[in-house]
Amino acid sequence: MDYITLILLSLGLAMDCFAVSVAKSAIVGKLQWGWVLLMAFMFGLFQGGMPLIGYLIGNGFIDYITTFDHWIAFAMLAAIGIKMIIEDIKPSEENDSGSYSYGFGSVILLSFATSIDALASGLVFLSYPDSLVEGIIIIAIGSFLLSLIGSFLGTWLGKTIKFKFGVLGGIILIAIGVKIVLEHCCAIGF
Repeated sequence: MDYITLILLSLGLAMDCFAVSVAKSAIVGKLQWGWVLLMAFMFGLFQGGMPLIGYLIGNGFIDYITTFDHWIAFAMLAAIGIKMIIEDIKPSEENDSGSYSYGFGSVILLSFATSIDALASGLVFLSYPDSLVEGIIIIAIGSFLLSLIGSFLGTWLGKTIKFKFGVLGGIILIAIGVKIVLEHCCAIGF
């Protein structure tokens, strides 16, 4: 597999990481370097790790996983999205003070939920085993970089535009979950 194809695959898989990073950092409203780097690292780790797992599992078990993986991703993203919307809509002292923050648990859940669709991409490497290591590295780096870019953009948006970014972020997460389900349903022909 050539490098251009691997880069395009990486960019496609990293779009969810980018969208989540924009939404999360816009809600937080300030650049918290430790959390931004942790989130970017975890997104890269999970996005790079899932194709490896998909490759190692191979065709037999992956068929079983793909029957429900999209529902797991949807449920996790929808739950996090609904929580973000509720927290942004309901008035509270915490929300009014702008003290939104990252949390290790939410970073892990977001990393896992946004990378489930990358599991199936591991099957691509069954036909190109010589490109597996390069592909994993490029996918991980792409997700890491797009997460960082998304965090910078989201922080800027959060400071520049006074808007309920928690609601927008929640809607984005739910939409990503719906997209994952629709991609799966369209791929199997409903």
